[in-house]
Amino acid sequence: MTELFKPLDPSYQFPEHGSLASSSYWSDAWMRLKKNRMAMVGLYMLIGLFLLAIVGPWISPYTYYDQQLYLKNTPPCAQFWFGSDELGRDIFTRICWGARISLFVGITAATLDLIIGVCYGSYAALKGGKTEELMMRAADVFHSIPYLLIVILLMVVMGSGVMTIILALTITKWIDMARIVRGQVLQLKELDFVKAAIAYGASQKRILMQHLIPNAMGAIIVTMTLTIPTAIFAEAFLSFLGLGVQAPIASWGTMASDGLSALSYYPWRLFFPAGFITLTILSFNLLGDGIRDAFDPRLRK
Repeated sequence: MTELFKPLDPSYQFPEHGSLASSSYWSDAWMRLKKNRMAMVGLYMLIGLFLLAIVGPWISPYTYYDQQLYLKNTPPCAQFWFGSDELGRDIFTRICWGARISLFVGITAATLDLIIGVCYGSYAALKGGKTEELMMRAADVFHSIPYLLIVILLMVVMGSGVMTIILALTITKWIDMARIVRGQVLQLKELDFVKAAIAYGASQKRILMQHLIPNAMGAIIVTMTLTIPTAIFAEAFLSFLGLGVQAPIASWGTMASDGLSALSYYPWRLFFPAGFITLTILSFNLLGDGIRDAFDPRLRK
């Protein structure tokens, strides 16, 4: 038998056509996301919006509160790229500051929803029994409270502003995240690898942090991506009604409210803030749909 074996020549090159490069779960999802053209369009638009919010106020010679009454209601031109409003304020600069407020509210509210919803939903699903039933019925009670009512009550106590909107959205909007995480954990905890961890004596905290939540990250990320535009629209809607950001701070909602009365004569005052609200929400929705498809195991090849 020894004559059948001999040392391999060190100069031998293995063929490459038969080898396949392995890819992880996240790299595979990223590759499929890059193939989704609409999702990448949404991603590029969001990158542009973030750059506008960061760089825009620096390249503009005006601030969001500079008033030049002799230049009021100026149409878009070289001096005012997006025109000016009834007080002669540069709409481009105010759009940039409004982008900061909208993105800050959306991302902050979605992050708080993520933290509260993941902790609440995963713990309820892991405990099960009467504890789960009690926790989810309490969540239903919170979900039945209109966030507009919460905003009005908080305005009486805290006053109007960005933090009031974020707190109101957090109180009422984390329920959706909790329900989705609960459903994911209920499915995952019945799988063999979780039962094996229980059999080995792993604590509930370790099972939750090491096994359940990491395997539910796909649904969590998708839900968070779709939560951000909801929070942005809620902030714009409340500011439009006069319940959100107050003057002279620039917000897309307040700018749209001010421009509505001037639509017949100065349409750019409504067109630009409404257009950026639409563009932002559309971008997040396109990206969220793409991420959902990228993490869908049924679409893997």
